[in-house]
Amino acid sequence: MNFHLETPFVPKGDQGDAIQKLTETVQSNTAHQVLYGVTGSGKTFTVASVIENVQKPTLVISHNKTLAWQLYQEFKSFFPNNAVHYFVSYYDYYQPEAYIPTTDTYIEKDAQINEKIDAMRHAAVQSIVTRSDTIIVASVSCIYSLGSPESYQTVSWTLLQDTIITRQEFLKHLVLLGFSRSDLDPRNGMFRVKGSTVEIFPASGEESILVFLGKNTVERILVDKKEVSEVRIFPANFWITPEDKLKIAMSNIRAELKERLAYFKKTHQDIPAYRLEQKTQYDLEMMQQLGYCTGIENYSSHLEFRKPGVAPFTLIDYMPKGFLTVIDESHITIPQIRGMYNGDRARKQTLIEHGFRLPSALDNRPLQFQEFNTRVPARLYVSATPGDHELKQTQKKNVVEQLIRPTGIVEPSIEIRPTEQQMKDAIQEIKTIKEQGQRALVVTITKRLAEDISEYLHNEGIRVSYIHSEIDTLTRPVLMNKLRKGEFDVLVGVNLLREGLDMPEVSLVIILDADKEGFLRNTTTLLQTIGRAARHNDGRAILYADRVTRSMQETIDETNRRRKKQQAYNEKNRITPSSVQKEIHEHPDDLLDADEEEHRAPLVYESQKELEREMKKAAKNLDFEKAALLRDEIKRMKDE
Repeated sequence: MNFHLETPFVPKGDQGDAIQKLTETVQSNTAHQVLYGVTGSGKTFTVASVIENVQKPTLVISHNKTLAWQLYQEFKSFFPNNAVHYFVSYYDYYQPEAYIPTTDTYIEKDAQINEKIDAMRHAAVQSIVTRSDTIIVASVSCIYSLGSPESYQTVSWTLLQDTIITRQEFLKHLVLLGFSRSDLDPRNGMFRVKGSTVEIFPASGEESILVFLGKNTVERILVDKKEVSEVRIFPANFWITPEDKLKIAMSNIRAELKERLAYFKKTHQDIPAYRLEQKTQYDLEMMQQLGYCTGIENYSSHLEFRKPGVAPFTLIDYMPKGFLTVIDESHITIPQIRGMYNGDRARKQTLIEHGFRLPSALDNRPLQFQEFNTRVPARLYVSATPGDHELKQTQKKNVVEQLIRPTGIVEPSIEIRPTEQQMKDAIQEIKTIKEQGQRALVVTITKRLAEDISEYLHNEGIRVSYIHSEIDTLTRPVLMNKLRKGEFDVLVGVNLLREGLDMPEVSLVIILDADKEGFLRNTTTLLQTIGRAARHNDGRAILYADRVTRSMQETIDETNRRRKKQQAYNEKNRITPSSVQKEIHEHPDDLLDADEEEHRAPLVYESQKELEREMKKAAKNLDFEKAALLRDEIKRMKDE
């Protein structure tokens, strides 16, 4: 199926030129191109139009989950009949395994996996290996180890009606695919059995698959209550290895263990040797019994038969040949991609030295920047402030500007005011825009200040909240939506109120201590922060400072350049500026909390006697929890 863009929008301003130029460069297999687009100029629409023109599967990389979610929603609305997916880290909470030698402290890996995001990851991967009309919006987790795409597809099971197979063989095959059995409360990646009926719950969270087994045969297959003649069942995790290869991989793990134990004994390190032997032997026992173990990704180089140092497989390796990569807010995303490898290696090296992991664990890692570059054929950098890397890599003719807003809104005006009495002055400005039903952002330089200012504004009778890096990732868009809905009037932040956040109700950006030159007050940061008011017709920024720094002057000069270009366009085309009207998309919190208490509808038992038989069987097998649940179900049936 082809990509088909559905939107009431038509290219306006310089969008048409940008779409045409970018389409030509992508079709000519140009490796690097830049969309230099100001906030509110419709960059996502331009990118969507390019995708429709070039008809390439696309990977969109964003630097955080919140912006990735926003882009995912926008692309879904642009391509309702194509496959648009969301791929980010599935951890709600993540404490990596670590060891601190100075205090002899071992920190066990502690993580809380979000099942719904995990299902979305599986859905994204399954889509990209089965459909050419797929767009995946991902965070930088797309450069982390994911398992072999060849093994993932090889072990997937195309189940056909009338297949000759015994019930025992059928259930064993599911277990080898990583599925586990749970008859009472099955979730994604599980199955349940009642007699000759097996219900499979795909890891992707899609509709369950009902398989009716006859005598050594598959009689019927139902997907979403519709009968089908075949269905493809993908593994329940990404590190599934064919049984014959798993035995070889385990043999290689044992060989590495033997070599490492010899090293520890030679250097008289008995404690690390004991740790490593106990942990590795336990993992091998789990792999032998289940084909899987907790932390199996640390053995990924053996499972994938990669030589030491060879790059791991990632989501990028699942993408088809000739795909397009869009790097959103590239001035932040590129440095993130560049820095992931070193931090990961330093932590694991310590674990290996003290016997918590085999040396091969180093190969379960994110890509190095050079490895990323060799795997991404064509990339489109998107930013209002492209970084040095993007501009150096891209020929000047392939840097496409998009500085005109179709709405006619000019860049926010900038006013510099002294820091003396800045809070008193800021409060007066906030109260003024509050009376007009508008919103404000206040940007400070530390998390503590953000909290203190928020409390101060609250005491002044202003509805306010703060946002910074210690606020849970999936809570942040909740706060932003509350600001948009008018549940409070001001959001106070440090460094998160910048790139890509669409809040058209915001008309005022207040930047405190604007003359504190540095990362939080450089030209890029100032332009991005001021841009949060660029979707409102009355957009303006107040910078409190006692001097004009180089970054402030560069920001003012660039803003004035953009204002003049927009004003000239408005005059020529007789456009009256109007504020952006934008739908408030469902945010991740809605996705995560909806159906929180939802449980799978139970398989229907034909009679109370059948339930009683199952209850006695569970009790006999010492599965008292299941027996108790069945007992309650029997009681309910009696009461009815």
